[in-house]
Formats: sequence, structure tokens, C-alpha cells
Amino acid sequence: MSLIKALIHPVTPFQQNAPILYCEESKKCAFIDPGGDINILLGAAKDNDLIPEKIFLTHGHADHAGAANELAKILSLEIEGPHREDLFLLESLESQGKMFGMQAQNCTPDRWLDDGDEVQLGHETLKVIFCPGHTPGHIVFYHPESKLAAVGDVLFRGSIGRTDLPRGNHQDLLDSITKKLWPLGEEILFISGHGPVSTFGQERKDNAFVADAVLNQS
Repeated sequence: MSLIKALIHPVTPFQQNAPILYCEESKKCAFIDPGGDINILLGAAKDNDLIPEKIFLTHGHADHAGAANELAKILSLEIEGPHREDLFLLESLESQGKMFGMQAQNCTPDRWLDDGDEVQLGHETLKVIFCPGHTPGHIVFYHPESKLAAVGDVLFRGSIGRTDLPRGNHQDLLDSITKKLWPLGEEILFISGHGPVSTFGQERKDNAFVADAVLNQS
């Protein structure tokens, strides 16, 4: 069975994880959330003999999507995701970047994604899970066979995404985590937009915001 593997390289002043997911068998790869520092990402793909196939976006914040347009042009790749509700963010990437002192280009994906959609990577199929809250159009990419999820800024090791940014919603975020992610299984390894990897089971044990004990769930 072919599996999806990940290389994780932090980019931008925000140290945003920009995972490169690749199909072990075909060596085809997808750049997830290329916020900047394209040279780092291109170098990593080349060093590992990967064949760039797609760009996937979890949401429209500049540290995640700021270099997607540039990378798509350099490699002639299509951009898939996020959900259409993040259009207003993708249309303001340049101004977001200026606010934070980083380069960013507005972008329009070739394909908007919705809950239940699927995306192809090499020989493998990833599932799309709509997880609003941090942004209204945030999505997660999930590969059941590899027990791996790229969750953007929905969930972190010990924390959760901010909801005080435009159109963030705290209750929506909690619902996304507990109703969409937890049912996938405690053993699922997830790559967040910032910080170390963890598992859903670990977060259910001791995450200060969404642990079962905190939310009074059994």
C-alpha cells in the first residue's frame, strides 16, 4: 500500500509549517500552505527527488497562502482549496502581507473545495474536511490510509487556532475540532500550521482548550 509522507519546513517570519506531502510510490508532491520562502520549499522537493504536482491551501491567511500564486506560476501548478468562504482573504493577501512586513500576492484557486470533496496526489486520494472557525473557509486535508491530517490553524499541540481575526468564530472552531476531527480517531497524526506534530488522542488528553476533561466529554 502506498502511503502519504510529509516533509515539514517552517517558512515566513511566523514560522508557519508548509508541509510537502508526497505519494511514496509515485514521488508526486503537493505543497500545502506555501506562505513564503519558496526557495526553501523548492530545494526540499528537489533534494528528495519529488515531482511537484499541486498546491493545496487550508485557508487564506498570508503566512499560509502568500506565495501560492508565485509558486503556481513558477511550476505551472494548480491551486486547490480552501473553501469559497475564504475568498475575501485570498483577495487581500497583498495587503495582509504589507501589514506584517512580508511579500504576498493575491490568489484565486483553480478549484474551491468543500466538505466531502476529494483531491488526488499521485496514486492517493485525500479527503477534504470543512473546518471553519479560525477562518470561515478553513479546510483540512486527510489521508485515512496513512492516518495523517494537515490541519492548518484549526488545532495545535496544546492549543487551538485564533478566532479574533476577521470572521473567526470560537464556537465554530470548537465544533470543527470535536465533531469533524475527533471522530477520525485518536491515533491520527496531525501537522498544524505552527509548532510540532501531535495526535488527536494526545490533544483529547491534555489540550488546554479542547481536552475531553475541559469540554466535559467522555
